Amino acid sequence: MGVAIIGCGAIGSYLARSLDKGIIEDLEVKVLYDKDLERARSLSSSLSRRPRIAETLQDVTCSEDVSLVIEAASQEAVRSYALEILESGKSLMIMSVGALADPDLFRRLKKTAETKGVRLYIPSGAIAGLDAVKAAGMAGISRVTLTSRKPLRVFEGNPYIKSKGIDLSRLEEPIVVYEGSASEACRLFPFSINVAATLSLASIGPEKVRVRIIADPRAQGNIHEVVVKGDFGRLECRTINKPTPENPKTSFLAALSALATLKKAVDKVHIGT
Repeated sequence: MGVAIIGCGAIGSYLARSLDKGIIEDLEVKVLYDKDLERARSLSSSLSRRPRIAETLQDVTCSEDVSLVIEAASQEAVRSYALEILESGKSLMIMSVGALADPDLFRRLKKTAETKGVRLYIPSGAIAGLDAVKAAGMAGISRVTLTSRKPLRVFEGNPYIKSKGIDLSRLEEPIVVYEGSASEACRLFPFSINVAATLSLASIGPEKVRVRIIADPRAQGNIHEVVVKGDFGRLECRTINKPTPENPKTSFLAALSALATLKKAVDKVHIGT
């Protein structure tokens, strides 16, 4: 299966290097696309198979040797490119899942994938327990909450934090910087709360899932606590993430989750929900 990767940052680069090493049989990176062409060229030159560099999205969608596109760029890239990729008859994996907190966008992408007979893959990302959440949804879920505790570096340059007058350099104790719906959390923190959207899609939707975000000067990585209540009982799950070496703002588990999803896509035996 030929693969194209959109976005050559921390996750895109990790996936490209992993696939280049043959970690998943029958998958090969054929095309790289990034608005920063030099970054894409640099990544390509570091790989043994030297994938082509796409200069436009059309170079990706028109590539006959590509059947799966991995988005690892941004929520804006999802809004700009996802529909066109699916309409071109290629399957799509979305890493910037926060964009799908927009129910209308998700519905359009889902319908297009069904119409074109292709797949839309959404990895679990940096949280555990989604298999149990999906199973619980078969009986009915009444409440879902996500508490995310993050190191201060995650919030650097965030406009919402600035608008609240929070001085990260003076923060000595953990503080709650946001509490509300998952949909609003994804809008205000577009690069750091994709897990809220993923959890919402697997459960009761982005307007109903409640999110609490804590800035913690003592945290070394992202910590996510999920609580789900419903007819099945109660689920509590805590994930303590290490950051990727390339980008301290990105959880390593998010990249590993993408690899696991790719492996599941080609495996004949599926274990777990």
